[in-house]
Amino acid sequence: IRIVFIIVIAAELLAFILALTAPGAGAERWSRLGLLSLFIQWVSLSCAGILCLLRARLNRLHSPLAATAAYLVILALTVFAVELVRAIARGTALESFLPEGLQAEFLHTSVAIAAIVGAVMLRYFYVQRQTRRTIEAEARARFQALQARIRPHFMFNSMNTIASLTRTDPALAEAVVEDLAELFRVSLADAGNLSTVGAELDLIRRYLRIESLRMGERLRIEEDTAGLPLDASIPALLFQPLVENAVYHGVEPLPEGGLIRIEGQRAGGMITLCVTNPLADALPRRGGNRMALDNIRERLQLHFGRQGWLKAGSADGRYRACLGFPYQGRGT
Repeated sequence: IRIVFIIVIAAELLAFILALTAPGAGAERWSRLGLLSLFIQWVSLSCAGILCLLRARLNRLHSPLAATAAYLVILALTVFAVELVRAIARGTALESFLPEGLQAEFLHTSVAIAAIVGAVMLRYFYVQRQTRRTIEAEARARFQALQARIRPHFMFNSMNTIASLTRTDPALAEAVVEDLAELFRVSLADAGNLSTVGAELDLIRRYLRIESLRMGERLRIEEDTAGLPLDASIPALLFQPLVENAVYHGVEPLPEGGLIRIEGQRAGGMITLCVTNPLADALPRRGGNRMALDNIRERLQLHFGRQGWLKAGSADGRYRACLGFPYQGRGT
């Protein structure tokens, strides 16, 4: 819809320019504007529709060939539209509004304008595509950096916990190994993989089980996520960094520990998830929190556009990070 809006606005601006620069005044100029708007919008939207239908074939071509083919389609459709209008208008009242009557100059002028405007629009969309690819590449790089950021102390502490449990509770040690293996499986997966809300909730529960064994009663957890649709599609490793930050920056620095609350809900077509943890103002801040939040924010906006958001802040001695995104089923 954004592309269609851009095309409609550009076409209408072109119609205004052509109407204002043509001779005439008063009612004649407004009548000319209406006819020009109708003609240019018709040509523009027809070109957009045909190019959309040819998208699968154009995508199989290299960029220069695809651009050339699209350019020729625009010129061919302009010629066809001009000839059709000339055939319809001949002998009617519309004939007086066409530039230079029904002479060949109308065709030449229309094709020249289409050639210039078409080249500008194709260049604009090409730059937009390249910009989006750059943003996607940066987001993948940031995600890979986040994947590689499983803190060494967490891995070493987990291994020490497993080593101690092998002597006292082998069954529990096996469960911890499975949880740790799942965390590493997700962290080493392809950066472009999609997950679901259900899988991401299961991942943070595995992470918290490991941390609970290490921290004991210092780590208290409340979860209220029954209202979340488990089949909603989201980028992988979206929730776990929020919970990891809550443990690392909120609970672990406090001698008495603290409570982490995870709550999520679906309201209409939007899903929100919030993670709240204690805020230790008197203790020195640990670095790295902003990197994870910026990464999550960029990935939300990349996948969901402006509908994806993340907000974080502190109030009343608690730190709260919330993210939101529209519901999309696994197959969409």
